[in-house]
Amino acid sequence: MSALPIESTAGPAAAAPPPPRGASSRRSTRIALPVALALLALPLVTAAHHSRPAPYGDRLVAHARVPGTDPGAAPALRTTGRAVQAYEPRSGAARWTYTREGRRPLAVLAAPGHAFALWSDGLVTDTERDGGGSVRWHRAIPESAGWLRTPAARDGAGVLRPLTPGARMLAVVTPRRIAAYRTADGDLRWVLPARRGCAFEPARSLRRGGALLVAQPCAGTAASWTAQVVAVDDLGRIVPGRTPLGNGDLERGGQRGAGGGPEN
Repeated sequence: MSALPIESTAGPAAAAPPPPRGASSRRSTRIALPVALALLALPLVTAAHHSRPAPYGDRLVAHARVPGTDPGAAPALRTTGRAVQAYEPRSGAARWTYTREGRRPLAVLAAPGHAFALWSDGLVTDTERDGGGSVRWHRAIPESAGWLRTPAARDGAGVLRPLTPGARMLAVVTPRRIAAYRTADGDLRWVLPARRGCAFEPARSLRRGGALLVAQPCAGTAASWTAQVVAVDDLGRIVPGRTPLGNGDLERGGQRGAGGGPEN
């Protein structure tokens, strides 16, 4: 049996009916609404980005320069309650203010271009001194927060000590250790632990020539008085015959010459 052709019964394609009145405007509205919502949300997203808490709770505010002040004069430093403040030496006008949420500064140390601060939570910071443009680095001092809350800490007296002219190296002295940081970037260069049964006393330290002398009293009377005083410089503990490795300070390394012998 042969297959019969099947004829289509459908007539010519009917033209599509015109869209109802107002459909085009409704379609445009549906497209425009998400775009408008996105544009409205953009400022909110930006505001949320800027309102994020700063690392370490930092808040650094630069104040307007008072007319007539010397722009080349380095500001002096002071602590005012919970803030470190740089101010004009003559007028006393604030140049910048640095606070950390929930913390207070215990001690500050001024150096050319640097403003070092010791905080109540055991953090050490370095702020750009002249204009307060940025906090360069933060370094947490291990096992220091609890000690800083005791009367023995004397509100951080003697904890921050420069090791070189211009404070290219900074010593942070606590009872258990002396740590030295390169101030250009906050790099930890060396650590000297206290002897067993002894403890460093930051408030009983002084500079003598190129050395920092730090008291290290020991329990009992067996230790001689010489063992209870430690001398350090930017290259570490000063002992006879030492051969320092250096701190990446090309200027000082070049001054030592090529002999490579010990400094002390």
